[in-house]
Amino acid sequence: MAPKQLDKLVIAISSRALFDLDDAHKVYEQQGLAAYSQYQIDNEHVPLEPGTAFSVVRKLLGLNDSLSAAMQVEVVLLSRNSADTGLRVFNSIEHYGLPITRAAFCGGESPWRYINAFGCQLFLSAEPGDVRKALENQVAAATLVSRQRSGNEDQQLRFAFDGDAVLFSDEAEQIFKRDGLEAFTASERAARHEPLQGGPFKQFLASLQQLQQVFPADQAPIRTALVTARSAPAHERVIRTLRAWDIRIDESIFLGGLDKTDFLKAYRADVFFDDQQAHCERAADHVTTGHVPHGVANVD
Repeated sequence: MAPKQLDKLVIAISSRALFDLDDAHKVYEQQGLAAYSQYQIDNEHVPLEPGTAFSVVRKLLGLNDSLSAAMQVEVVLLSRNSADTGLRVFNSIEHYGLPITRAAFCGGESPWRYINAFGCQLFLSAEPGDVRKALENQVAAATLVSRQRSGNEDQQLRFAFDGDAVLFSDEAEQIFKRDGLEAFTASERAARHEPLQGGPFKQFLASLQQLQQVFPADQAPIRTALVTARSAPAHERVIRTLRAWDIRIDESIFLGGLDKTDFLKAYRADVFFDDQQAHCERAADHVTTGHVPHGVANVD
């Protein structure tokens, strides 16, 4: 089934993903809410340092310079701050010249309930509980686990996705977890002509492709890659699935269990999404990394 036509790509981001709020968060943890609130008010004219997703957000918003008014990228801030303590966040947005105008400051409560109301297709946060709620409500979401921002400063925005439980459902991964590699390989070979069900990031990938199609193929400011632990012969079902979805991905890297980090660095990924915590931890020092707490690998 072809994806529905995109009018606007809306990304929701938490204040702790957009800016470095570690110092303020330490005040909250060590001294309590009142001290945290006063700290933010006292420093509301001191710009916050960029956070792990800052570069990705800036590149996303920069796409609007080349897009028509009918197809734009919007970033919405969703925050557990109150409007009073959140003033420092908005002052920092203004300081960096980011065209972010919509926000929900939830006064200590989870902001996930506003994701659908804003029409968001992706939610990036530092709060795993909020991310899980977004995923339960059929919105692509990831917990940012990076310890530093991505160093890729060129203009092209490069997304990297794991396959099973991210772009695709975890149906194949369940077999691998339960019965091992040999059973997984046999099952995927037998089902090679049967498209996999979509995972939480399927629609987001389709939205990126629609943005890509606005530009000549050799000038697209977005590039996508599948970076998966699969290898031949389990690659065929993946290729046929994307073909059945009518979704093109620019690069497909089948690693056969090799560590993903060096390949993400070679691809120059701006952001990487994976359901496996171990893969995310290894990549986190080198690329902005989002853990997708979905599928059998994340069952307690």
